[in-house]
Amino acid sequence: MTRSSVRPQTDTADIPDLFRSVRQQTDALVAPLTPEDMMLQSMEDASPAKWHIAHTTWFFEEFILKPRVTDYASPDERFAFLFNSYYVQAGPRHARDKRGLISRPGLDDVRAYRAHVEEALQNLMEQRDDDPGLLDLVELGCHHEMQHQELLVTDLLHGLSHNPLLPTYRDPEPMPVVTEQPLTFTRHDGGLVEIGHGGDGFAYDCEQPRHQTFLQPFQLADRPVTNRDWVAFMDDGGYAQQPLWLMDGWTTCQREGWDAPLYWWQQDGAWWSYTLRGAQPVNLDAPVVHVSYYEADAFARWAGTRLPTEAEWEVASADNLIAGNFMETAALRPLPGGRMWGDVWEWTQSPFTPYPGFRPPAGAIGEYNGKFMVNQMVLRGGSCATPRQQMRRSYRTFFFPHQRWQMLGLRLAKDL
Repeated sequence: MTRSSVRPQTDTADIPDLFRSVRQQTDALVAPLTPEDMMLQSMEDASPAKWHIAHTTWFFEEFILKPRVTDYASPDERFAFLFNSYYVQAGPRHARDKRGLISRPGLDDVRAYRAHVEEALQNLMEQRDDDPGLLDLVELGCHHEMQHQELLVTDLLHGLSHNPLLPTYRDPEPMPVVTEQPLTFTRHDGGLVEIGHGGDGFAYDCEQPRHQTFLQPFQLADRPVTNRDWVAFMDDGGYAQQPLWLMDGWTTCQREGWDAPLYWWQQDGAWWSYTLRGAQPVNLDAPVVHVSYYEADAFARWAGTRLPTEAEWEVASADNLIAGNFMETAALRPLPGGRMWGDVWEWTQSPFTPYPGFRPPAGAIGEYNGKFMVNQMVLRGGSCATPRQQMRRSYRTFFFPHQRWQMLGLRLAKDL
């Protein structure tokens, strides 16, 4: 987790404003929710919205206020046990799969906790506005909270999807109508390239160091795979053709009974899906979403292509402006249009492993990414639930290959 001292993405004078805006955005995301909504935990991978707003508050308290403010007093020292996530060096933690059972402290107490920490941190930034180490940690905490904003809405979607009334989080609105975009590919020469964070702004530790890698010439699709493409895969029996699937993927597909993306069902001869805007007909020209790595890999094999590596994706994105359908667009669902950025995270065939020369920071903060560098796959590009200011070409997120509840899609690649 670094921020360049030469050309920072966020000037140090702007970090207090960043802190306020990020906290306000979280408050806006939970504003439409009832207290009952805030308690939903539908599976171990997901957390309740109430826990998200408490955990992101604990992060600022644990890593900034407690070490730097000698007379700081938490509203309740037990919150450290309840709202720590996976930082072993920070102390014991409540069981992850039982976060939805934390009915006490109540929502009003959690909001008071947020206000307490915000006031203490803003006072600290005013007193020590010349402390770059402090501001670096505040900036990290802001980006950490932005990650939890994305998790908050996708966890909420999964929780609400189990309600037979299929409630809406945002009011329904019509999808844009676009002309079907053919699947075309752009050639890239490959060769010796550099990828990773280049010291030109905030980045997580796992994006570093910048390093060289060699790429064979390749082609990358000019748009993500769409729902129309996916329906063709399903109509051709893609979910029943074992030779298309990795062994573990086929086992998972059979065990889970997959026959369509998550949240899809057929109704009156048409495909529908559940979204944050309620139940809606599947828009055939929007990017497919809520598919696992296993499904993405099987689709690519069915299409006679493959998934790109993360290095191919990063190199191919270099000429593209980082603009698209992100959280700030407020659509909170993939939109048709074929953008390189936003809409859906795109699976790559690259495992989430350390770059050459990677060294995690010392202490509990070093647990942020490094200990997850096994058995997970890298995705690139951001989604309709990702805050835009999180995005940069080196940004890599990661999930297990069976997971589907995030805004996960794919883009195809070919060898030359």
